[in-house]
Amino acid sequence: MSETYHIPVLLEEAVEQLSIRPDGVYVDLTFGGGGHSRRILSELSSRGRLYSLDQDPDARVNAPDDERFTFVESNFRFVRGALRSRGVDRVDGILADLGVSSHHFDTAERGFSFRSDAALDMRMNNRGGRTAADIVNSYTNDALCEIFSQWGELDTTWKIANCILRARDKQPIRTTGELIAAVEPVTPAKDPTKFLTKLFQALRIEVNGEMEALKMALEQSLKLLSPGGRLVVISYHSLEDRIVKNFMRSGNCDGRIEKDFYGRQTTPVEAVVRKPIIPTDEETARNPRARSARMRVAEKRES
Repeated sequence: MSETYHIPVLLEEAVEQLSIRPDGVYVDLTFGGGGHSRRILSELSSRGRLYSLDQDPDARVNAPDDERFTFVESNFRFVRGALRSRGVDRVDGILADLGVSSHHFDTAERGFSFRSDAALDMRMNNRGGRTAADIVNSYTNDALCEIFSQWGELDTTWKIANCILRARDKQPIRTTGELIAAVEPVTPAKDPTKFLTKLFQALRIEVNGEMEALKMALEQSLKLLSPGGRLVVISYHSLEDRIVKNFMRSGNCDGRIEKDFYGRQTTPVEAVVRKPIIPTDEETARNPRARSARMRVAEKRES
């Protein structure tokens, strides 16, 4: 694994919270640079197994040559089907690091970063599907307002959408630089970085269907985990963390507490830690991209 591809966040803490059984079966939903996967493998015996998913074909180059390891090129929203097709119905632990890898931000041509002028792409899997350019050039004013509000938590979204519509009426917006120029009239002079971070986040989430994929993966994790199995999720912004927190509190993404006939709570999972685990000052100094990470842990109840 190349450290330049991605530095794993909360590495030791995540593996500790998985409470790994040496002969168990584990899943890494977000392989990336392979840091978490390699650390999990170091805890497994020769009988243990690890299945690691990543929808980005670039990640395959980081796959370790280990008979206990299987790389699965797939979006984690399809995790249950991907594992069942390989004869796996139950697992002992699931890890998901929801952060965008350093590789994506640092590879300019992928279009994830506003710090480089490149094609406005933002696809995690660049083999197909719509791009961020497709969205900014085809969505209606109302649709743009919705994603900027919902996924970027931006204010005065109608002003942002109007700027984009005016710019694309003259010519299509094809690059990150052209998008930045289009929204320049509404970019706050005091903190442009924060504004552009939220704008690009909103587009990236929409391009990749990230919130829907997260909900699907969490719901499937319940069906995959054996009783006592653990789910460990690292999130990086409030939208993700809210969904994860609700799920680990209630067993569903809405946070709705189910009750039995007698009014007793029937949640299928139990939070292992009450407050999210965050990186140490030492880790954030070493890896500034870890600063917003929040890790939550839940365990499947005995049925």
